[in-house]
Amino acid sequence: MHFEDEDIYEAVKHHLPTVNEYVQSHGGAIRLLGVKEGKVYIELTGACHGCAMSLMTTKMVVQKKLRELIHPELVVINVDGTAENALPADYYTQTSEENEQEEISVYDKVKNYLMTYVKKS
Repeated sequence: MHFEDEDIYEAVKHHLPTVNEYVQSHGGAIRLLGVKEGKVYIELTGACHGCAMSLMTTKMVVQKKLRELIHPELVVINVDGTAENALPADYYTQTSEENEQEEISVYDKVKNYLMTYVKKS
């Protein structure tokens, strides 16, 4: 692949909500950690974290869909605590300020949803 890690990161970030739908239906979520030399590093969270099927989910769901949406040679690695799936030291990710702004917006969305739900009850 002839793309910069930053470009791959942005493309994955853009398409992750679509890919995440399947994982969410099983009580989990996908967290994008970073990209290094065209490899995408994710973490499966919630019910999917540590699940025996997490490797299958990573390859047959997440990687397959991202390959369809972004590039057919994309490699996705679930950082699961094993040495072979470790996050490299010098990977590309967004700055903490950008991540913090994203977290705040998610927090605000949940807060607004709960406020609406509580008012209706």
